[in-house]
Amino acid sequence: MGACCSPSTGRGAPDGVPGRVAPRTTGRGGGSSGAGPADMVALAGGTFAMGSDDEYAYPGDGESPVRTVEVGDVSIGRYAVTNADWAAFVSATDHRSDAERFGWSFVFGGLLPDDFPPTRGVSGAPWWRQVVGADWAHPEGPGSGIDDRADHPVVHVSWRDAAAYATWRGVRLPTEAEWEYAARGGLAGAVFPWGDEREPGGEHRMNVWQGTFPSVNTLADGWLGTCPVDAFPPNGYGLHNVCGNVWEWCADRWPGPDDLRASKGGSYLCHESYCRRYRVAARQGTAADSSTSNIGFRIAAD
Repeated sequence: MGACCSPSTGRGAPDGVPGRVAPRTTGRGGGSSGAGPADMVALAGGTFAMGSDDEYAYPGDGESPVRTVEVGDVSIGRYAVTNADWAAFVSATDHRSDAERFGWSFVFGGLLPDDFPPTRGVSGAPWWRQVVGADWAHPEGPGSGIDDRADHPVVHVSWRDAAAYATWRGVRLPTEAEWEYAARGGLAGAVFPWGDEREPGGEHRMNVWQGTFPSVNTLADGWLGTCPVDAFPPNGYGLHNVCGNVWEWCADRWPGPDDLRASKGGSYLCHESYCRRYRVAARQGTAADSSTSNIGFRIAAD
């Protein structure tokens, strides 16, 4: 997996040279789910066609071939875990995230202010910046905060962090199959949770990049970074924002010699010019201790 979606370099310092980045632009206000992590959707199990062989698929990611998969009865989070949810976890357990322990995390450079101190970038994907002091409570590093983002998905949490949260809640992370089964909302073979058109009738249904990546975002969908977990309509099963906004960690290991874990759904950085992984079949593998400003998670239970 390349670094275009989310860098996965473990905790070694990324390659690159210091530089300045575009000023941060915030999204519109509004949208509040008030949803806690117990807000789950109970789904009866069944079989479905998992993956994709269509023109948008990435065979190298293991999306194809399409295969028939059976999942059991499962409950899955209606929303991604929010900053408010995560803050409650930290208050109860004093959990320190991997980003806090290592002292830095990956931040999309376009979210940093113009006068942000020079940082190091990821080789081949210079829009990813190594920001010292970036963590869940400081998404863009020192000086940033989440006071106005309680209902946004928590970010800068690693797979290990997400698993710790799930254990505290007495639940777990969804498998890839469960996640995709739920994300499809009962539609067989559709590209998106609502059908095959990305913007049906000109309506934006997810938070992704519009314009020219990574320099210009027209904000046609209303957002540059993350948006509230309920900012867009739910799918047929009542799940919000399963595509776009943030990648979501899954329980599964990613094939390979390293401790990589799968995530699904794409993020606010996906753009048709370089990364069409904002589809229900899309997937990526990221190191279990990695954290970025565009990966979060939702929970599941038997």
